[in-house]
Amino acid sequence: MRKAYIVTVALFALAFSLASASDPDPLQDFCVALEDYSDSKSAVFVNGKFCKDPKLVKPEDFFFKGLNIAGNTDNKVGSNVTTVNVDTLPGLNTLGISLVRIDFAPYGENPPHTHPRGTEILVVVEGTLFVGFVTSNPENRLFTKTLNKGDVFVFPVGLIHFQLNVGKTNAIAISGLSSQNAGVITIADAVFGSNPPINPDVLTKAFQLDKNVVEELQKKFGDEK
Repeated sequence: MRKAYIVTVALFALAFSLASASDPDPLQDFCVALEDYSDSKSAVFVNGKFCKDPKLVKPEDFFFKGLNIAGNTDNKVGSNVTTVNVDTLPGLNTLGISLVRIDFAPYGENPPHTHPRGTEILVVVEGTLFVGFVTSNPENRLFTKTLNKGDVFVFPVGLIHFQLNVGKTNAIAISGLSSQNAGVITIADAVFGSNPPINPDVLTKAFQLDKNVVEELQKKFGDEK
């Protein structure tokens, strides 16, 4: 009986932790992020941002302009992400959602990355994208799909995923994320471009590469920052 009770409590605790593993629900109509922290004495700190006094909130706090403008894809990966999150749209604070526009040059890619705090749902607006994600250890299953205009794909929270433009023309995608600030970790940048650099011996063993190759990669990605 005692063992059954302990198991029940453990399962309940696990379920609760999973249920609370995303942005918490707001306890008021809105909590517009305060941009001017000089007035923070009259504000309340909620979920990473100070809340503006509701009496001072304006329509502009819920407005973002410019998502129709293409991002500059003239870079090494051939893509650009325009982010609409709590840092650029204060009214998103505590609401648990955000948005990005991803522009791709021909054969450009949004390289393998993760969003530690949000699930992503992507819709292709223009072009053709090859997308996919990899599951966690030990299976590391790869799920891929070629998407055309109007197609939708979901990338589960925290999993490594990517998007590649396989067309000869520019491509555009819009993604919604289940967090006001989902975060992003680009795998190559984080591993080979960390500051300070990871000890090459660690990466040599982890990736089964020659140490000279690791050091060259660290130099390449470190110099790009």
